[in-house]
Amino acid sequence: MHNASFLSFEENYRYAYNMVMYKSGSMLYNGVCDLVAENVDRLAEEDIISSFPKGTSGDPVQQGQENEMLLRALRRVWDDHTGNMSKLRDLLKYMDRVYTKANNVPEIWDAGLDIFLKHIIRPPIQDHILSAIVTLIQIERDGYVISRSAVKECVDVLLQLHLGQPDQETVYKRDVEPAVLRESEKFYKTEAQRLLATCDAPEFLRRVEVRFQAEKSRTDHYLHSQTGTPLRKILEEHLLIDNLSTVIEMPNSGLDPMIDLDKIEDLNRLYRLFETVSPGLPTLRRALKASVLRRGKEINQASACTESGEATDADPDKAETETGKVNGKAKGRVGGQPQTLILALKWVQDILELKDKFDRLEKEAFLCNREIESALHEAFEDVVNLNDKAPEFISLFIDENLKKGLKGKTDVEVDIVLDKTITVFRYLTEKDAFERYYKSHLAKRLLYGRSVSDDAERGMLAKLKIECGYQFTQKLEGMFQDMKISSDTMQAYRKHLENTTAPAIEISVTVMTSTFWPMTHSGATCVLPEILTKSSKSFEQFYLSRHSGRRLKWQPSLGNVDVRVKFKARKHDLNVSTFGLVILLLFENLGGNEFLTYEEIQSTTMIPHVDLKRHLQSLACAKYKILKKHPPGRDVQPSDSFSFNDDFTCAMQKIKVSTVSAKVETMEERKETRERIDEERHYQIEACIVRVMKDRKHMTHNDLVIEVTRQLASRFQPNPQGIKKCMENLIDREYLERCEDRKSYNYLA
Repeated sequence: MHNASFLSFEENYRYAYNMVMYKSGSMLYNGVCDLVAENVDRLAEEDIISSFPKGTSGDPVQQGQENEMLLRALRRVWDDHTGNMSKLRDLLKYMDRVYTKANNVPEIWDAGLDIFLKHIIRPPIQDHILSAIVTLIQIERDGYVISRSAVKECVDVLLQLHLGQPDQETVYKRDVEPAVLRESEKFYKTEAQRLLATCDAPEFLRRVEVRFQAEKSRTDHYLHSQTGTPLRKILEEHLLIDNLSTVIEMPNSGLDPMIDLDKIEDLNRLYRLFETVSPGLPTLRRALKASVLRRGKEINQASACTESGEATDADPDKAETETGKVNGKAKGRVGGQPQTLILALKWVQDILELKDKFDRLEKEAFLCNREIESALHEAFEDVVNLNDKAPEFISLFIDENLKKGLKGKTDVEVDIVLDKTITVFRYLTEKDAFERYYKSHLAKRLLYGRSVSDDAERGMLAKLKIECGYQFTQKLEGMFQDMKISSDTMQAYRKHLENTTAPAIEISVTVMTSTFWPMTHSGATCVLPEILTKSSKSFEQFYLSRHSGRRLKWQPSLGNVDVRVKFKARKHDLNVSTFGLVILLLFENLGGNEFLTYEEIQSTTMIPHVDLKRHLQSLACAKYKILKKHPPGRDVQPSDSFSFNDDFTCAMQKIKVSTVSAKVETMEERKETRERIDEERHYQIEACIVRVMKDRKHMTHNDLVIEVTRQLASRFQPNPQGIKKCMENLIDREYLERCEDRKSYNYLA
């Protein structure tokens, strides 16, 4: 058909037509097929078999060229064959329309494809073609450049050759794809081991990503798209799934080192690759959670190991003292913050920094993935609640910031600090324990006027209300209300004094509602001197005349006094606690060489021993020695005696005598706090059970436990055994009754 230009298309068409018409269609059909087969055999021998690679060279470039020649030869033969068959199909249209259908044989075009399949895609040609395709793919994987067009042209040929009907499997699907996948699996098994042995984690991930991109490009350009999915699964299995934990745990380069060095790009690559395989994200989720827990435990252990508050530390509420030259400064004086306070501030700051670090990773590296966000939330919740002092530490952190940490900051900066603190608070399960500490610290800030900003205080209160509801902040808001009412009361009292004889000492009183304020100081009372008693009685009479049915109980341990003291050199205005003033007044009429013993001071003032030692220590052993201790020393003993230090000198006119305090909370105090919290929880669980049962009337045991746990979760996590115990108590007190099935309860109105 190559030299058919001299033949008339019409004549040839008529010859074929006449042969079919005169019942010679079989001779025509078989004769054409034989001629086509002879031509294909000739082309195979001349073009394809002669192009077989010699296989003698070890040079990948030369190997690639030889295999490309073979594939191009196959394509030339295919083009020649399909060109011939196209012309024959035009000439033999009548035969295809009449003879092939009547005799149930393939049309000439399909017959030509079958001939090509049988005479070309056969051993040894078939084996050499498959080997050439696989070899070229391997050469390209090894980093050499190949002619992709040669492979694509050959693949296109094999995709058009069907094994039987056109809708059946192609030669590509039967032969090429399995061979490519088989060799790919061998290669990537070895490649994975090689990369693990020679690369660190970031480099391993980079190489793996390049492999995925290269295989996708290979599939898109010259392999069929249907090969892409199984080929990708091979890469996922051998490069990723088999090595997920190995890559994460690689020493000096795995997940933790990448986090430590803020390798955002590498972490993002790790996330993107792990996300493509089903076990990837769960593995990364567990690893991130373990990383946060490990870092959090280190922070917790650091705070636990170094906690050693000392009895001579300055009260955190009075840590800021003015400097000046003082005679006889005690060597043991510690002018800074208590150790526990320092630990609390450091613990919260470390947790916030850790949270900021992982928040940034979650956003930039892990693209705000919800599963990872959930894992980090669980991890931080575990870290915070593993520290049994977390409620106290968080409250101390807020206290320190609202007291002096926010000075000079804008409203926006204040809000950022409070928001960060709320972030840690949100992880707490024992929010009721936090409330107890926060109430105590807030009381001191309000009573001593140490809040930097009333707006910041109320802003923090608003955030707590959003997190925990109105009930949580009800008493805290009551404290603010008491301060406002007390201010109005004092204005009225001063106007009252204008019309009567005012006492010698001017006082400012804060009236606290006992149910709102933490009355932990109620036992610390003392015998007030007559001059102080007159002032307190004057206010008491005024107050009770305005409010009938109320009872006032004075709390001298929470007060402070400005008093002018005369020394040899000059007079100084001292700011001391009320207890400190009661002690100083004992020395008012004593001579310079006279002294009082510890026992005499205690029996006269009736100040509890713990408080008396603290205040004597602040007056005689701290920075400003208003009293002399005999014998000199850091600690106060019952055998000590004290005298007035008439030789005291200081460059400042006004001096603030900071009260020495014990630890932020001793072990005994912590135990007592825990007992009070457990007692309050018992009442809250009972109240919640009654509230739920009153609404539902009848509930099963499990449903009641679940509902009570849900309602109390905003304050603490109740123990199911504790809930059961409360149920038993309520049954005994006839609030509930157990049903006959022993698994449910009825509410008794």
